[in-house]
Amino acid sequence: MIGSPDGRPRTRQTIARDVPEFDVHDLDQPTRAALAELLVTIADDEFVLGFWDSEWTGIAPMLEEDVAFSSLAQDEIGHARVLYEMIARLTGGDADDIAFGRPAEAYRHCRLVDHPRTDWAFSVCRRWLYDLADSIRLGALARSSFRPLADVVAKIRREETYHLMHMDAWMRRLASSGLDSRVRAKEALDTLWVDASTPFARLPDEALLIAAGILEGPLDGLADRHRDMATGFLRELDLQPLGAPSGHGGRQRPPVSTGFAWLWNEFTMVRRQDETATW
Repeated sequence: MIGSPDGRPRTRQTIARDVPEFDVHDLDQPTRAALAELLVTIADDEFVLGFWDSEWTGIAPMLEEDVAFSSLAQDEIGHARVLYEMIARLTGGDADDIAFGRPAEAYRHCRLVDHPRTDWAFSVCRRWLYDLADSIRLGALARSSFRPLADVVAKIRREETYHLMHMDAWMRRLASSGLDSRVRAKEALDTLWVDASTPFARLPDEALLIAAGILEGPLDGLADRHRDMATGFLRELDLQPLGAPSGHGGRQRPPVSTGFAWLWNEFTMVRRQDETATW
């Protein structure tokens, strides 16, 4: 926390200028609400995955990957922060409250990132599936008519490009590193594949975003591209998963899963010690 010239504390939002300036009244209230809902789903995906992967800090299989995976996790949490700040500007809320102040059942992350991290192969396969989905989703949002969102997405995409390259290399490594690695990767993919399309789960008010040009079309229209790209890559590695991916109900998880309940307790612990604190 940093002091301002008038002696009052300045929060991070008043220091960082990651979100371009915009007039919220350029969008009508229903469209603002629909955009905030879209952004919170993406931000929660990034936030939750970032915290799951941060759990590998200090225990990754090798020192270099300890540093690399920690960096990937930090990037995802940073992307979520920017999106939470944009949501706060759209809604008149507070980014820290959105990130840390909600009950566990209010988070809107997709089922793909709801799983606990389990072993290394599982975390690699999950991150690869997610990074591929995220690259497709961000590519669509980069063409958004809402310029502040397109500008933010352009910055995020530059980092996400390297995330996917890194995970492509790890998938190839798992596929070629012996029977145990292949078996673990195959088991992970069989578990995760049914949830592979859940980052594209349709939102209730997508029609408003499409009408405004913020979205090109329904999010679930991107799922087929993700499935085809993922299937082609996994066929090349002879790691084709069982079953078929489904985005149905991809962000509805009543009740809160045991794994996420534990993670939520971890990342909200400090905030809950003093809910009046300014961070």
